[in-house]
Amino acid sequence: MPIAIAATLAFGQQPASAQGLFDMLFGGGVRHNPQGEFPPPPKPRKIRPDALAGEGGGSVRISSPTYNTYRADKLVRVDFKSLLPAPQPVAAAAQDAAYVPSVTGNGAFRDALAGLTDYELFAEPDIAKALIAYYSANPDFIWVSDNAPNSRAQDAVRVLGEAASYGLTPADYNVDVPAAAATVTPQERTKELVRFEMALSARVLRYAQDAQSGRVEPNRMTAYYDFPAKPFDLEGALKTLAHTQEVRTYLESRHPQNPEYQALRVELEALEASEENEIVVDPKLLLKPGESSPELPKLLTLISRNLDDEMGGNYGEVLARLGKSELYDPELVPVIKAVQQREGMKGDGVIGPRTVALLAGTSKADKIEKVKVALEELRWMPSDLGSPRVFINQPAFTASYIDDGEEKLKTRAVIGRVANQTAFFYNQIKQVDFHPYWGVPQSIIVNEMLPRLRGDPGYLDRAGYEVTDARGKRIPSSAVNWGAYGANIPFSVRQQPSEANALGELKILFPNKHAIYMHDTPQKSFFARDMRALSHGCVRLQDPRGMAAAVLGTSVDDIAEKLKHGHSTENVTRVIPVYVAYFTAWPDMSGKVEYFDDVYDRDSKLMQALDATEAVRTPSS
Repeated sequence: MPIAIAATLAFGQQPASAQGLFDMLFGGGVRHNPQGEFPPPPKPRKIRPDALAGEGGGSVRISSPTYNTYRADKLVRVDFKSLLPAPQPVAAAAQDAAYVPSVTGNGAFRDALAGLTDYELFAEPDIAKALIAYYSANPDFIWVSDNAPNSRAQDAVRVLGEAASYGLTPADYNVDVPAAAATVTPQERTKELVRFEMALSARVLRYAQDAQSGRVEPNRMTAYYDFPAKPFDLEGALKTLAHTQEVRTYLESRHPQNPEYQALRVELEALEASEENEIVVDPKLLLKPGESSPELPKLLTLISRNLDDEMGGNYGEVLARLGKSELYDPELVPVIKAVQQREGMKGDGVIGPRTVALLAGTSKADKIEKVKVALEELRWMPSDLGSPRVFINQPAFTASYIDDGEEKLKTRAVIGRVANQTAFFYNQIKQVDFHPYWGVPQSIIVNEMLPRLRGDPGYLDRAGYEVTDARGKRIPSSAVNWGAYGANIPFSVRQQPSEANALGELKILFPNKHAIYMHDTPQKSFFARDMRALSHGCVRLQDPRGMAAAVLGTSVDDIAEKLKHGHSTENVTRVIPVYVAYFTAWPDMSGKVEYFDDVYDRDSKLMQALDATEAVRTPSS
């Protein structure tokens, strides 16, 4: 869960045995530390109580990460000066006035470089640097042979022209190809070809880098994104391209090589060729029994078109009679409930955005945007996602264990609420803790416990929490002057294992700076909800025993036996990557792409970043 959190806890009904236990809703955690259950607290830093603004000094808070306005790196003009031949003396230039350079051989390339004297080519800073470094060490054409673009160039231009099939923008890689039958002078032809050489190299490198790593740097957008850099050897790419005829194979290999990426490409192609939805229902429709809306007949028409034998037998007559009604008649409520349940929803009979999305679908334009966003996000991740792996898709509220191309386990999940968002990153599963302690994050101590502790310093003692000082010594909560501290609390707080523990009976750890992990929860009722962004940032599982058994390579019965023996820890001995991912369009194991609500509104922020990148690239030549 994010270390920085700014939300106010919504207290629920608590069992008497918890003695006022601080919110069983908590799904938070701390950074995992192999040397102990929680990290050492920060050094004490007392602040004056009168410096705490607001009622009871409670306004001091630890804030959540924010979203930044994305700024792409500006392009730079490629400085060809170091490649240009030294100026000739005037007499020598006059003597060679009749000399016509050819475009064959190493020397011809050096002669052609004079055509770059006033050439304005703009590129990303690292690409501009790589161009000069490569051609300084390898002074020869890659893309030109026999006074014309060669087969390598033709293949490269074709691949760049197909960028849209990957959700990329073809204009970003556009290069003017010299005409085959040139009507210009030999000197002009040489200039034309050497400029084509440099432009194509620059755009091929941009394409390859975009395909491998994406067009935006996600970590610049927000601290909720956490992806390692994917280094790309730009000079090495040009060397490879100069010595291969398999240009298409090389460039296509830069894209992620997993079935999910391919399924999204297929979906994009199908969407582009499809017709717009014939019936479009207001995606924000909210309709309860007894209310009216002109959108209702549209929805009922879609339901009638997709009736199976059972639904038709049960509700066909009602739909035929009331199918054009704008009034949400009580007779229609069982129809809506049945459809909702068929789609895996709770079936409450209320027609809301999620029901509309499931029945009327997402518009063609929205689907295309979601698929393009998903393709970009997949480029941030490893090309090979690994097997076995755990895949958490936050907008779908699910967690899956996938091995050898099969989804061996899929369970409902609860993720962070909008104010306490779950980060998007990947890591490796390391261990399972049985009957775990819950180390309360500093953000929750400061934002949510501290205001109460100032008036009731002993409530942590009564509620089953342990308080330790900077030396690890356990002290009574009632002995601490909580009013003397603000955002830096020099104490650690943890909840002991119990039935009321916020983490339930087990947690599955993959150490990360966001202190996010998967765990059980006492709040089982949350899994019955359709919208499950309800935690403080960690991922709660409906079937934690099943997931623990999967990652440990054992049975659920074995997990149950381990739980009989109190607190313990077991290391995961296999390499199992875990993806705490965020995809509003994602293919199931059969390749069918499903669409989900953008619960954190991240797609629009990514589109803004892509637009900013396009704006920088637009004036490039």
